[in-house]
Amino acid sequence: MQSAWPKNKLLEPNSVEEKVRLLRARSLKIATLNGSFDVLHAGHLYILHEARKQGDVLIVALNSDDSIRKYKSPDRPIIALPYRLEMMAALECVDFVTWFEEADPCTILQKIRPDVHVNGAEYGDNCVEAECVKACGGRLHLVQRIPSLSTSNIVSKIKSLKG
Repeated sequence: MQSAWPKNKLLEPNSVEEKVRLLRARSLKIATLNGSFDVLHAGHLYILHEARKQGDVLIVALNSDDSIRKYKSPDRPIIALPYRLEMMAALECVDFVTWFEEADPCTILQKIRPDVHVNGAEYGDNCVEAECVKACGGRLHLVQRIPSLSTSNIVSKIKSLKG
């Protein structure tokens, strides 16, 4: 089976800085969003669309599989990184997608130096990304979560089904 996803949206972590340089040369405002985006759902789509409104270009950085296992659970992710990258790249609101191996996204955000970094309001103004984003001259934009729409809630609901 051959994949038809838009590979021109994929940014290898080591090519992020060059792409950002080209975008900035065009005076484009860069917004970023990061996360695992494991089991893509309507809550993810909501924050992605809100993130897209914050800039001319939206770059989404996904946690690698090892990164997710370190901070969530040895049983996660459910969907492997290549497929999560493919799903994210297929979304019209996403301009570019990359990934990071670390437990937090600060290293990739330092490469991107976003004008605006979007995060869920549940993480607050003091989220792990806040200091890094502000040090790079960017600002944080928080988006309210849609109640009950989280991957963990969805996984729990699936596990509770009897059939």
